[in-house]
Amino acid sequence: MKNIITNATVITVNETNEVIQNGAVGFDGNIITYVGETPRDLSMYDVVIDGTNKYVLPGLINTHGHVGMSLLRGFADDLPLQQWLEDKMWPLEAQFGSDHVKWGTIISLIEMIRTGTTTFVDMYDYMDQVAQEVEIAGLRGVLCRGVIGLCSEEERASKLAQATAFAREWNGKANDRIRTMMAPHAPYTCPPEYIEQILEKAKELNVPMHIHMSESKFEVEQNERDYGVRPVAHLENLGVFNHPTLVAHAVHLTDEEIDTLAKYNVKVAHNPISNLKLGSGVARVPALLEKGVCVGLATDSSASNNNLNLFEELKVTAILHKGVNYDPIAIPAEEALRMATRYGAEAVFQKDEIGSLELGKKADMIMLDSAQAHYHPAHDPISHVVYAANGFDVTDTIVDGKFLMRNRELLTINEAEAIKEVNRLFSGLKR
Repeated sequence: MKNIITNATVITVNETNEVIQNGAVGFDGNIITYVGETPRDLSMYDVVIDGTNKYVLPGLINTHGHVGMSLLRGFADDLPLQQWLEDKMWPLEAQFGSDHVKWGTIISLIEMIRTGTTTFVDMYDYMDQVAQEVEIAGLRGVLCRGVIGLCSEEERASKLAQATAFAREWNGKANDRIRTMMAPHAPYTCPPEYIEQILEKAKELNVPMHIHMSESKFEVEQNERDYGVRPVAHLENLGVFNHPTLVAHAVHLTDEEIDTLAKYNVKVAHNPISNLKLGSGVARVPALLEKGVCVGLATDSSASNNNLNLFEELKVTAILHKGVNYDPIAIPAEEALRMATRYGAEAVFQKDEIGSLELGKKADMIMLDSAQAHYHPAHDPISHVVYAANGFDVTDTIVDGKFLMRNRELLTINEAEAIKEVNRLFSGLKR
């Protein structure tokens, strides 16, 4: 089936950040076959979609999160990270079963589809349930069973077996929309030998590693107390960075640590709003980018954010680093948009497949309604996307050449049912 979107403002996020007025994007099945000005002859296309007053751009890529935790949105806000985790989140999560994760996942997928995210990374439990819902909903997911090693050796072995089985069984499923990784939770929650065991499985399965790292000062100080080195050196010594690795947060880094991440081509998931809300600090993103480290954007969970609207991360990233660095050009709008798309694709090890509107890439794209006051005067579409747009301007979400939302109507998920179920399940938790 040959489709084309016509008469749109096409924001390609290609190597030159090309913007095409009166542009068009054609796709055959799940592959982009045309990007350029709207052709005069459209007879070769089976479906012609009028994109008048629309921006068309690559779907956004959320490089770190825990979608099942949406069930805890708004619960136990305004606490430090360790107290929030250990006293509030973990006790409730211990009560979760697959049904909790199922409906927490579904409500998160709805939110992402509605606000323009087409690919997301998820680290959590009951990941078979998460993967099943991703397959049904139609999004692109990079999924991993998060493993915490603060337990008996028997429990560690069981968790590792579960994580390995999930990574093996789901990698490449759903027409290759699902990819997998191995995921020790963090250096401070996993003994060194356990991280090494997880790494060996990642090598065996040829899948990347994903891990929280240097999110808070507490974590860094604890790592120094326990192992005599900071988290970056600790993971380097364990050999983690010799394997493709995506680290979440990387807030507290020295110059030398940034050099280490650049040396090993470690990818970073930047979670600005979650880090701010939990008082964890502000990552040194301009310094990371200057050294050539690939930095993608992420929301973290909606329990610490409290939403999955990546357009908010996009704007905050562009303005936050200007403020803390006293530099109005620290993260220009074009660079912020690349972090949400092109760099995000690289961060999830799919840079040749997604992240920009270019020939041969997957047909993952979104359409924004620009017939609204906050898009005018129409001087600079990229500036408007970063500084003026919001996620609920998205009218259409396309993944793998299929509409998941058309004219703001969800096509793959029942939103009313999901809202009902998450409220029912949360009310049954002991708090």
